[in-house]
Amino acid sequence: MKNTVFLNVAKLDFDNKLDFSSLAKLTTVTKYDASSNEEILERVKDQNIVITKELPVGRDLISKFPSSVKVICEAGTGYNNIDIAAAKEKGIIVLNVPSYSTEAVAQLVITFILNLSSSLIQQQIMLQKKNFDNFTKHLQYPHFELQGKNLGIVGAGAIGREVMNIALALGMNILVYNRTPKPWGNPKIQNVSLEELLKQSDFVSLHCPLTPDTKHLINKDRLQLMKPTSYIINTSRGAIIKETDLIEALEQRKIAGAALDVQDPEPPELDNPLFSMDNVILTPHIGWRRLESRQRLLELMADNVAAFLQEKPINVVN
Repeated sequence: MKNTVFLNVAKLDFDNKLDFSSLAKLTTVTKYDASSNEEILERVKDQNIVITKELPVGRDLISKFPSSVKVICEAGTGYNNIDIAAAKEKGIIVLNVPSYSTEAVAQLVITFILNLSSSLIQQQIMLQKKNFDNFTKHLQYPHFELQGKNLGIVGAGAIGREVMNIALALGMNILVYNRTPKPWGNPKIQNVSLEELLKQSDFVSLHCPLTPDTKHLINKDRLQLMKPTSYIINTSRGAIIKETDLIEALEQRKIAGAALDVQDPEPPELDNPLFSMDNVILTPHIGWRRLESRQRLLELMADNVAAFLQEKPINVVN
């Protein structure tokens, strides 16, 4: 039986509620809560499959991996933490697990949109400060319906499409910027340029992978294209937005607000201005962390391992 090591399982099974039996039926699994670079090199000895969750595995590390290692499996969709070119040079296949959290992340995006449109967070902040003006005077913050509003989707992969489906049910119009425009067959969905999307959208939701082309895709110049009443939502990767430019736009009220499940870096420094802004919803990369999503991830990862053992690897990214 092949040997598998999960180098930072606590990142995934942080509550000890996950069932690893599907994986354990296929391979001998050794799990570590976390691993330093030095520990990684020791722990991959005699291992055939290495599993990581958002753990940086760079060229220097991979170059020292023993010949026994044939697979690195990222326990998630994004694999920008792994030097896939170095792995290929070493003869190591890199796998990922796409689409395990599609519904969960899409639901978080819609939760953000509903909260932003109803000023729910700002109202709760007022109550925490013992400010009851919303009850005794008039409503202090914008509060509006979603039907007829424009939602811009940047990246129409599985999550982007699921967000679109829910938003359509809410009566929203969809503007899509995708590397390859798709025929949607729905008059409420339009393919547009990124610039046009930013100009017209009431909400902009980012769903593209982090690559050299998408790093800082949203910067000062592009933020200036957005309406002062619009909101930006990021549940993909923090570095897709140039954070200093976003902070400036938020401080100067160039845009109405932001909802960020991802940051750059993660976690943010504790003195990051985003923590104290009343026009920002900040969450600690929770989109994928629902119990059902994490268990589904394990089952799909077992499928990856089974396919590799049958010499028919799937979800190969290098």
